[in-house]
Amino acid sequence: MSDEINAETINLFVAGCFPELGSRCIDIGEGFAIAEYDLRGVARRPGGYISGPDQFRLADGALWFLALSATGELEEMTVTSELSIRYLRPALGDKLFARAELDSKSRRSVVGSVSLWCDNEEKKVSVAQGTYTLPLA
Repeated sequence: MSDEINAETINLFVAGCFPELGSRCIDIGEGFAIAEYDLRGVARRPGGYISGPDQFRLADGALWFLALSATGELEEMTVTSELSIRYLRPALGDKLFARAELDSKSRRSVVGSVSLWCDNEEKKVSVAQGTYTLPLA
C-alpha cells in the first residue's frame, strides 16, 4: 500500500469522483479497509431492517477502497467485475460497517472478502466476496 493512501486521501478522492457513493473509509491498512455507511435518512424495510441493496452498496464501497489501497493508485476506472453477497441475519442499527480483506491481487484484478455488521463486529449481518478489475497501465 502506498504511504500516501490513507482513509482521508481515499475519502477526498471519492468525494471528487463519486460523491453519491454514500459510504466513507474509516480505516485502511495492509490488506484491509473498513468502511461505514451512515443510515440516518435512508429508507428502511418494514421492521426497521437495513435493506439488502444498502448492504450490497457498502460491501462494494469497502472493496473499492481495498482495491485502491492494494494497488497504491487512486484510479477512477478501478471497477467492480463481480460481487456476491450472502445475508446472515436481519441488520438493525443506525450505522452499517464493512471490513474488506484482501484475498489476492494480480496485475489485472483485486479479489477480496467483506464482512458487514451493525453494532457488534462479532455479529455479522452479511458476508460478500468480489473482484475489482484494474485499468490497463
